Amino acid sequence: MSDPSIILHLGIGSFHRAHQAVYLQQLHDLGERDWVLAGANIRPDMRAVEAALIEQGGAYHVETVTPAGERAYQEIRSIRHIVPWDEKLGGMIEFGARADVKIISFTVTEAGYYLTPQHALDLNFPDLVSDLTEGTMLTIYGALAAILHERARRDAGPVTLLSCDNLRSNGERFHGGFTEFLRRRQDEALLAWLDANTASPSSMVDRITPRPLPDVAERVRAACGGSDACPVMAEDFIQWVIEDEFAAGRPNWEKAGAELVVSVLPYEEAKIRLLNAAHALIAWAGTLGGYLFIHEGTQDEEIRAFSYEYVTDDVLPVLEPSPLDLRAYRDKVLERFSNANIRDTNQRVAADGYSKIPGWVTPTIRERLARNETIDGVAMIPALFFLFLQSWAAGGIPFVYQDQAMDEAAVRTMMQGPAPLAAFCQDAILWGDMAGDPRLEDAINRAHRRAVAWLKGR
Repeated sequence: MSDPSIILHLGIGSFHRAHQAVYLQQLHDLGERDWVLAGANIRPDMRAVEAALIEQGGAYHVETVTPAGERAYQEIRSIRHIVPWDEKLGGMIEFGARADVKIISFTVTEAGYYLTPQHALDLNFPDLVSDLTEGTMLTIYGALAAILHERARRDAGPVTLLSCDNLRSNGERFHGGFTEFLRRRQDEALLAWLDANTASPSSMVDRITPRPLPDVAERVRAACGGSDACPVMAEDFIQWVIEDEFAAGRPNWEKAGAELVVSVLPYEEAKIRLLNAAHALIAWAGTLGGYLFIHEGTQDEEIRAFSYEYVTDDVLPVLEPSPLDLRAYRDKVLERFSNANIRDTNQRVAADGYSKIPGWVTPTIRERLARNETIDGVAMIPALFFLFLQSWAAGGIPFVYQDQAMDEAAVRTMMQGPAPLAAFCQDAILWGDMAGDPRLEDAINRAHRRAVAWLKGR
């Protein structure tokens, strides 16, 4: 048997290890072992996980739990190589330039693509500017440029660049951001190599994966025996839809339950608008309502109603007809969010609102307004996010809020101004060319009054 082909994944956090690594393990369990995973990180914030995986030979356990509380355990051994982080990313570059690496996949979060609502690079971010002007490797673009330069130098062959983040048309948008990055660097040679030797299919990923608490390791030890320093926890639901466009082959993921399609568009629109945006709504409303966990907010009748109305009144009319049963999908999403055993935190889901509003919410507003339809349901999401930011600026959020795309000083100044809600509605980062649209302002103002009344009435 020939040596297996390798998928190098950048970003070996909980989601990758509960999702893409699981699909490949399913294939290994079926006897198909012609692909294996390697893992690396661009940033040093996962050193403990790296060390644990190296110590355990890449093996770890996934605990899944159903809404009824039924737990199951799976040992994952599909990650065969761990590349330790180093300041110059030398190990990652060396590994990525290997001829047997046929796919480079990545999970860097939506904010990690540094794109404006118009899908251009947002040069307001120091890390991105540093990569462009100083040749650093602080972003996915800088890291991949270094890897692909070395691949081209070695004539290592074609490779697929596979985004696995919650970014609409993630393959297309990554490719657009990366090519703009290389153009700004005036790297015409790598642009030509990229065009001739890579593919960037879009994909849609779905599995709720909270940050694992210490009790996960305790349950793994009790159920499986032995210790595991880096287990992950996830819901029992899992989905992966991938455009079947690869430059150098791929695993038979469809045998493990993934869907290989011509276009992911209808699947990702349903997921982004019915699941992702509703998830953020519940996290922001739940935090304002005094909850710490997603299931608590979902089980709150009023917060659940905000989510249900948003989807039913504003999203379904613009997405139908669809190859999916959207009403059943909506109900399944709320059932998944209600899973008290997952203990998914508002802190995790509330993060990066300045990326989530433009990516997940603004498209529905834009389409509804273009059809001369009301936006009362969807306007509740930015109204709740505004109140969340207002509470954050006043020190009222019980956790550290992280938002890569937010200018913290500017938002604090906004909240201290004479008309913060009006300034929020005119924020070009959130709204692009709709900033200041009187129809948007009117709807958010109405939703704001309703949200304030809800909070006062609790």
